[in-house]
Amino acid sequence: MSVDVLKVDALRAAHGQLVAVREVSFDVARGEVLALVGANGAGKTTLLRTLAGVHPAAAGRVALCGDDITALPAHQRVRRGLAMVPEGRRLFGDMSVRENLRVAGEHGRRGRWDLAAVLEALPTLQPLLERPAAALSGGQRQAAAIGRALMSNPELLLLDEVSLGLSPIAVDGVYDSLAALKQERLTTLVLVEQDLDRALAFADRVLCLREGRIVLRGRPGELTRAAVTAAYFGMEAIEEGVR
Repeated sequence: MSVDVLKVDALRAAHGQLVAVREVSFDVARGEVLALVGANGAGKTTLLRTLAGVHPAAAGRVALCGDDITALPAHQRVRRGLAMVPEGRRLFGDMSVRENLRVAGEHGRRGRWDLAAVLEALPTLQPLLERPAAALSGGQRQAAAIGRALMSNPELLLLDEVSLGLSPIAVDGVYDSLAALKQERLTTLVLVEQDLDRALAFADRVLCLREGRIVLRGRPGELTRAAVTAAYFGMEAIEEGVR
């Protein structure tokens, strides 16, 4: 029996007195793509940041490949195989794309993702290698940020607000890159996506959050857009009878 790459049990996270994530539980199988959807303020980014170790868990448990990482700081989670592409990309703007990628590789794990493998998976980066990250377009920055995360050789890749602030053409390019990763099924993906159509078309499973709780979950083929929209805006009962 294979071990889930990620298992989350009754996770709770807060900003002071404001509870942003409320007893959230789910798991993600190896090679799976899980999309987190929900309105602004639903707790998606806080959940991702808590999984990555950059926001503390108030309660609950996070396990990566069967190991409890709840108390580990972010840099130790990277060494265990968890990487995050944060909202805003956060590249080193005065460094070239090549330098951004190499820095991540030097501080990551050993594995299949070296510079050549990343460029094969993300060919749009090849002509940008010597360009300063600050000079990239939004879509190019997102691709570079994904490449940088891959250089750490993650078992699990977290992507926050994949399409936020990007043009439709740039979003298409980013999802083309992610499709190549999905096809290989070698890296497990959890992504936050505001675009419901994108999430339903790309993910293997979808979790909808509202006010810090999971209110709907399922596979895109099992969920109608109307059901997800209803959960998104609070027009249904809190999840009932779901797995």
